[in-house]
Amino acid sequence: MKQKPTIHAPKSVWRNPIHFLAYGFGSGAIPVASGTFGTLAAIPIYFFMQDLSLPYYLLILALITLVGVPLCHITARDMGVHDHPGIVWDEIAGYLLTMVAAPKGWLWIWLGFGLFRLFDIWKPWPIRWLDRHVHGGLGIMVDDTLAAIYALICLQLLALYLH
Repeated sequence: MKQKPTIHAPKSVWRNPIHFLAYGFGSGAIPVASGTFGTLAAIPIYFFMQDLSLPYYLLILALITLVGVPLCHITARDMGVHDHPGIVWDEIAGYLLTMVAAPKGWLWIWLGFGLFRLFDIWKPWPIRWLDRHVHGGLGIMVDDTLAAIYALICLQLLALYLH
């Protein structure tokens, strides 16, 4: 299952609803910086969720994250590549986790975006270890979840400091 990922998205992304979702509604099909584009695809979802009460926000976030495990697993298995760069559902879930209880406004949307991308790309301990040792859909989701927790903590500390 360790093939080098292809640059172009397979046709199944546009034909298979599971692949389409795992590819972040097609945003992961962009051949460069697919993780960044997947995170950008999360911003409109965040707009719909930002005014929800915290319990409802967390419930939807939990559903998105839990659904992501089989969604990413099936897509990676079908493609024969673990954590193909085009699979960006994990970035969507990660960004939404980063934005839990974030202050309102574009500043916070972009700070959350930047912090999440920073930790997702940098992969400080134990994110890099998890990325290399946990496989399947759980492995795809877990490293971005932890990157999002780091970003969430930083965003909340910034909010405390700046407010």
